[in-house]
Amino acid sequence: MGQEKAMQDTYRIILEAEESFARTVALGVVVKKPLTSWHFIIPGMFLFDFLRRNSETRRYSELFLFPRKAALHGTLDVLNGDDRRQVLSRVEEDIRQWLISLKLYSERLLRGHMEQIQLLIDHYIKLFQAEGKCYPELVRNAYKTQDQFMGYLQRLAIAEQEVDGAVAEIHGGTPEISERLRAEQVQVEALRKKEVERIF
Repeated sequence: MGQEKAMQDTYRIILEAEESFARTVALGVVVKKPLTSWHFIIPGMFLFDFLRRNSETRRYSELFLFPRKAALHGTLDVLNGDDRRQVLSRVEEDIRQWLISLKLYSERLLRGHMEQIQLLIDHYIKLFQAEGKCYPELVRNAYKTQDQFMGYLQRLAIAEQEVDGAVAEIHGGTPEISERLRAEQVQVEALRKKEVERIF
């Protein structure tokens, strides 16, 4: 019972950290144009704009989180004794169906997500095997040094860039999509740098 409670607590800590990270990235990526005089002249314009941005932020967070949640659920299956290859096969099918539902499926994008998910599963396993009552403690105890944690983050960034490249390819490599993806990369890099400084 104690081990099950510890796993539930660690799951909650990891999920909350990922959700917080996703929200922060989304807030930094969703276009934040300065308010114009129209926002004050037209009744309801400010509220409409606020609701639109709030909806975009929520949608972006959900898209950012889906592969991470799939990896987290896969991690639990592996830790509960399921064969890793079978778990990855199930996760791959979930990701395939998700991409198809978004009309974003390509083999390259699926491979990119699966590389990312394998790295995340390894990371989450380390966190579940570590002691800690909060995310920074789990990371410190799992990785021991800043260099080891940075090594993981660099491998994850490479996988994420492959995902971004596949998304850009699907959208025809337009300047708008490239700019949006670059904005996300900049936001993620800045947040991870702050996270590393806060943890170590």
